[in-house]
Amino acid sequence: MGVPLSVPRRTLTVDEYRKIGAAGGFREDDRIELIEGELVKMAPNGGKHLRLVNVLSGILAREAGAAAVVSTQNPVSLPPDNEPQPDIALLTPDFADRDDIPSARDVLLIVEVADTTLVYDRDTKVPLYGRLGIPEVWVVDAQTETVSIYLEPGPKGYRRLLTPDKNEILTPSLMPEVKVRLSDIWRK
Repeated sequence: MGVPLSVPRRTLTVDEYRKIGAAGGFREDDRIELIEGELVKMAPNGGKHLRLVNVLSGILAREAGAAAVVSTQNPVSLPPDNEPQPDIALLTPDFADRDDIPSARDVLLIVEVADTTLVYDRDTKVPLYGRLGIPEVWVVDAQTETVSIYLEPGPKGYRRLLTPDKNEILTPSLMPEVKVRLSDIWRK
C-alpha cells in the first residue's frame, strides 16, 4: 500500500541527488532517474527496447557524424529537480569535449523508446521536457511501431504533435541533414 498523497514529501534537488550518488547512496546497477524531485525506478530494458535504442543510436550517429554527439541512456540535467535518463539524446557538437552532464541548452533532440513505459514517457517525461525547453522529443512506441514527434516547447509542454507514417523519413528540426527512415528501424 502506498503513502497517501496528503502526506508531505521531501523532494530532492539535482545537487542533492548527485551528492547522494557521489557518497555511494546508490548501487552501481540502480536504474533510477530524478523526476520532479522524486527518485523514479526505471523499467528494465527488454529485447525489443534494446534493439530499437541500438538501431536508432547507430542511425543517428552515422547521419549526424561530427555535427552532434549521440548520448545513449545517460542523464540530462534539468534543474532544479530533474535529471532524467532519456534513451537517446542528440547533443550539440561542443559537448564532445566537455566532462559535465548535458543541460537543456546542449540538447538538440531526445528520443524515448517505449516498450512498456509509453504512458510514463508520454504523460510525465514529454511534458517535463517541453516545460524545460527541450526543442524536440520523439517517442518511439515499440508495441505499435509508431513515432510521436513533439515540437514547440512551452510552459505547458509541447504545442505541436506530429504522427508520421511508418514509412516516412524523420528529420530533427535542428539538424535537417539527419535523415531517419522509419522503415529501417522496424523489423522486416
